[in-house]
Amino acid sequence: MPLSIAVVRERSSGESRVALVPETAKKFAALGAQLSMEQSAGIQSHFLDSDYAGVKLVGGIADAYTGAGLILRVTPPSAEEIAAMPEGSVLVGLLKPFEDKARLAALNARKITAFSLELLPRISRAQSMDALSSQGACAGYQCGLIAAARCTKFFPMLTTAAGTIRPARVLVIGAGVAGLQAIATSRRLGAMVEAYDVRAAAREQIESLGAKFVDTGVSADGTGGYARELSADEKAQQAEKLAKAVAAADVVITTAAIPGKKAPVIITRDMVGRMKYGAIIVDMAAESGGNCELTQPGEHVVANDVNIHGPLNLPSRMPTHASELYAKNLYNFLSPWIKDGNLAFDWEDEVLAGTVLCRDGATVHATVKQVLGES
Repeated sequence: MPLSIAVVRERSSGESRVALVPETAKKFAALGAQLSMEQSAGIQSHFLDSDYAGVKLVGGIADAYTGAGLILRVTPPSAEEIAAMPEGSVLVGLLKPFEDKARLAALNARKITAFSLELLPRISRAQSMDALSSQGACAGYQCGLIAAARCTKFFPMLTTAAGTIRPARVLVIGAGVAGLQAIATSRRLGAMVEAYDVRAAAREQIESLGAKFVDTGVSADGTGGYARELSADEKAQQAEKLAKAVAAADVVITTAAIPGKKAPVIITRDMVGRMKYGAIIVDMAAESGGNCELTQPGEHVVANDVNIHGPLNLPSRMPTHASELYAKNLYNFLSPWIKDGNLAFDWEDEVLAGTVLCRDGATVHATVKQVLGES
């Protein structure tokens, strides 16, 4: 039998994305796969059921998952959804692998092979599969727009009959994919932009976008494209020099986050107290605790007349393009292993081996097992 791929509507609160878009549906079908999708699964991403030519539309989760060999998701499945998945099926998505031991136990109980895209090795060959990067670009773009909309000043310099308006000063902390997109968006909107990242290699990227690099004298280049943990002395040096840049900014956008770990606190209560009245912080790291000490995830708070915004699930605010990018990540990850309409994984492949979370009834990813305390 050919591979059966199933997609259902995402049920997490506030989630508008979908794991299958019409373009990737056609591509999977061309590889010989059969596709089933819950009715209206793409509607919040503005894809109509009629857009999915050749996809079997079904009434609910149970119908979609019946006989499925491969299940595509954006967010982790609930316990009820896992119970409906065929035993031995394959699950791929952003599964938040470090958060819920009970979810892993449920997946293992059904011997589901689960791939968590957060674990994808950050190597050149895997760039087209990197969902954290594609969704991070969406989040960084949204941060720039949120900052401009909430700022009490114009972003660009304006020359008016009443006089010249100076451009807003924006500071972006963290120059990964999300931070670079926030820099680019703020620059396009006309702001004066400075940016900081603990990785020395980020300086060239920041300056290539027309922003000024804030040099604190601390470098923390780590492995896998992420920054390493700073020592206490390094944090103190970083904070002292960064505080001056924060105090001068009209807008601060923070994007420093490491999967599976609490976001580092970069902007302290004292630093907020030194900021301009009416300044704004947009904390993209709010979901993992926030880069600002005063951030409340999902809330907008005011301290010392500084507005601190902690938005959640930013990619879902632009679900059409976010879904298109994510669905392409899934297709690029899976398509090399679909041969003659069937899945044929090469478990020696470093991308597969680095991304697999659960297999044969056990959690197999070494880092996840260590973080969750599994033997």
